[in-house]
Amino acid sequence: MTSIKQPAPTALRVAWDDPRAVALRDVMEVEMSALYADAQGDASPEQRRRIDDALYVDPALVHATVLIVEADGTPIGHAALKDLRGDWEMKRVIVDRSARGRGVGALLMAELERAAREGGARRIILQTGDRQQDAVRLYQRSGYTPIPVYEPYVLAIPFSLCFEKVLDPGAVSA
Repeated sequence: MTSIKQPAPTALRVAWDDPRAVALRDVMEVEMSALYADAQGDASPEQRRRIDDALYVDPALVHATVLIVEADGTPIGHAALKDLRGDWEMKRVIVDRSARGRGVGALLMAELERAAREGGARRIILQTGDRQQDAVRLYQRSGYTPIPVYEPYVLAIPFSLCFEKVLDPGAVSA
C-alpha cells in the first residue's frame, strides 16, 4: 500500500482580526477556560479583572500574527507577537487538536522568531500556564529558557510559567 504525502503546512502573516485567526483564538479560549475552570472559578471580581487585564491583547500593540494553514487553506495554528513595555511578547499560541504532533508548533515558533528579528527584537518573552505541559515542552525544544514571572502576571496569574529566547540577529530560522 502506498501512502500519499500531504503538502506541508504553510506559515502566513495575517492581520490580528483575520477571521481565521479569530476563530482559532476562540477555540483556544474554550480550551483554556475548561483547563483552568477550577483555578479561576473562585477568583474574586477584582482578581478576575486582573486576570482579564493581564491576558488582554490590544490589537494596536500587535507586531505580527502568524497562521499555519493546510494546503487547502484550513487554519491549524496561530500565534502572535505584541509589544509589552518594549519587549516582544508571544501570545495566543494554539495548534488545532487535529494537527498536534505534526511540527506545526515548531513552524509557528520559527515564523514568530523570523518576524521578531525582522522587527529588530532582541528577545521574545512569553507566559503560559502551569497546566499547559505540551506548550512548555514546545518552548523548551525551541530554545526558550525559564525566567521569573513578569508583570502583568505576578499578581494576576501567579501560577504562570514564563520563558524567554534571546535572538541571534544574524540567524535565519528554517
